[in-house]
Amino acid sequence: MGTVVVEPRWDAAKLGREALACADTLYNLARYLTRNATDAEDLVQETYTRALRAASQFTPGTNLKAWLFRILRNTFISVYRRQRHDPTVGGLDTVNPGQHNATAGEWLRGDRELDCLRAVVREEIEQALMSLSEDARTAVLLDLEDLTEQEIAIVVGCAVGTVKSRLSRARTALRRQLSDYGKTGTLEQTATCSQGASS
Repeated sequence: MGTVVVEPRWDAAKLGREALACADTLYNLARYLTRNATDAEDLVQETYTRALRAASQFTPGTNLKAWLFRILRNTFISVYRRQRHDPTVGGLDTVNPGQHNATAGEWLRGDRELDCLRAVVREEIEQALMSLSEDARTAVLLDLEDLTEQEIAIVVGCAVGTVKSRLSRARTALRRQLSDYGKTGTLEQTATCSQGASS
C-alpha cells in the first residue's frame, strides 16, 4: 500500500505570505460586494485577520484563493449586512467628495478621448454587474478569477448546479444589457466624448 504524504499545516506567517498574492482579487470582489472602496479595504483587512487566526484550519495543497474568497464572503454577510441596517454606521462625515484614484489610467495620461471612452465603458459594465443579484454577481466575479464551478460552489456554500444556473442567468442578463449598450449607447456617448475632447 502506498504512503500518503501530508504536508504540515501552515503557521500564520506562511499563510500570510502566500495570501498576499490574492490581495488584488480579494479587493475586486470586496469592491463589488460593498460598492464602496473604503468598505472594500476594510473587508479585505478583516478577511486577512480572520484567515490568519484560522491558519491552522487551512489544508496546504488545496485552493488558498477559494478559501480566502469563502472567508471574505462570510465576513461580508456577517458584518456588512448587519451594518447596512445600522443607522449609526456611515454618515456625512465619512464621505470625502474630493477623494479619487490618482493612479487610474496614468500610463496613458493626456489622452482625453480614450479616458472618456474608458469611463463610459467602465461605468456601463459596472452598472450591468451591479444590476445582478448579489449571489449572481459573486458567482460571475469568482468565475472571472478562474475558479472552477466546484470551487465557486464551495465559496458561496451552494450546490454546483446552483452555481451553473446563477452563472447562466447572469451571463444572459449581462449579454442582454451590454449588447443593448453596444447598439444604442456607444456611438452617441463616444461622439459626446469626442466633442468634449476636441474642445
